[in-house]
Amino acid sequence: MPTIHLTTVIRAPLDRVFDLSRSITLHKRSMAHLQEDAIKGRVNGLIEANDTVTWQAKHLGKIRQLTTRITEMRPKEYFCDEMVEGDFTYMKHEHHFKQIENAVIAIDVFEFGTPYGRLGRWFEKLYLNKYMTQLLKMRNDVIKDYAESEKWRVILD
Repeated sequence: MPTIHLTTVIRAPLDRVFDLSRSITLHKRSMAHLQEDAIKGRVNGLIEANDTVTWQAKHLGKIRQLTTRITEMRPKEYFCDEMVEGDFTYMKHEHHFKQIENAVIAIDVFEFGTPYGRLGRWFEKLYLNKYMTQLLKMRNDVIKDYAESEKWRVILD
């Protein structure tokens, strides 16, 4: 099962980074190029423990839906979303946050699996792992941009 580990250093207060990472609005902005939208469950605001959200976006030339649930949350430290329904056989995304001197270290651990046996494993290695890594980096770059500037006020004020 593929696992993606990303570390992003964000020069902003911990509470701001944590809340921007939970923002449905900011997530939609970071994935606008995929026409991603929250269509069911929590569709705006900040996700909380046990919330579900169904995302709809265009991936690999097809409109797809993915429903996730926030299965665990420790404010300003950690939250985890896991797939309830979607195209993966399994998907778990852990978001870890650690305050350092003048910044926050945000760590993503993203695990997923695809159907179709050997063909699915081949697709993961050849394409999907890189594709998902790029999406996560893109999302983190948007969080960093908003957190380190005054843009965060549009989302959290």
